[in-house]
Amino acid sequence: MANKIADEFVRLVGIMDELREKCPWDRKQTIESLRHMTIEETYELADAITDKDWQGIREELGDLLLHIVFYSRIAKEQAHFTLEQVIEGISKKLIARHPHVYSDPARGGDVVKVNDEDDVKRNWENLKLKEGKKSILSGVPVSLPATVKAIRLQERAKQVGFEWENKELVWEKVEEEINELHQAVEANEKDKIENEFGDLVFSLINYARFLQIDAENALERTNKKFIDRFTKMETEALKQSRKLDEMTLGEMDTIWNTIKRQHNP
Repeated sequence: MANKIADEFVRLVGIMDELREKCPWDRKQTIESLRHMTIEETYELADAITDKDWQGIREELGDLLLHIVFYSRIAKEQAHFTLEQVIEGISKKLIARHPHVYSDPARGGDVVKVNDEDDVKRNWENLKLKEGKKSILSGVPVSLPATVKAIRLQERAKQVGFEWENKELVWEKVEEEINELHQAVEANEKDKIENEFGDLVFSLINYARFLQIDAENALERTNKKFIDRFTKMETEALKQSRKLDEMTLGEMDTIWNTIKRQHNP
């Protein structure tokens, strides 16, 4: 099995090398031109995961693997690093950051004792600080989507104990932020409204985390549900020889509720 994986990986690298030399499009690409395509492929993988589309997941993982090989080829051409160094680097990092699995001669060959995944995450963050990170929040990408970034920030803060004791306290914070948002709305202060709305969303994301729900995925499921119901509503309107912009809100709401009942028995 291992030899088969190695053979297929070497074959992929060989194909990339050949395309880089012989294909005008592949030869023209740079790390900058590939960037937006990598982001797109990542979102396509995320969509496949949300839909539990295993065939799609397999295909999108292949596309991302191609991008890793592609970036490494470009880096090699410019004498920055090689694919071997990429693989070696992540292997060393995984071993160094899993002292509860891999022994270290510096510790006399012993492994670190952990009780649960929280201990593992805490050790991981402490090791990154020892490696030179100035803050526990370092490493959270600036360009992450806001919802995902909020989750990562909260998870990082948890590792040093900056965390609510239970979900009930988190919900109290949500209610507090709702009240503060209402006050800002009543005062009609646009900047304060935006700040308080952000605080509320941040608290709701935190609450989702306590419920062991992925807030980003939950919102995307709602997006997909809305798209599905809205397009069905458009189809139903056409069956009545009408367009949505010709209907009243009440008429559209009636169709919407019928669709909702049909798909939520």
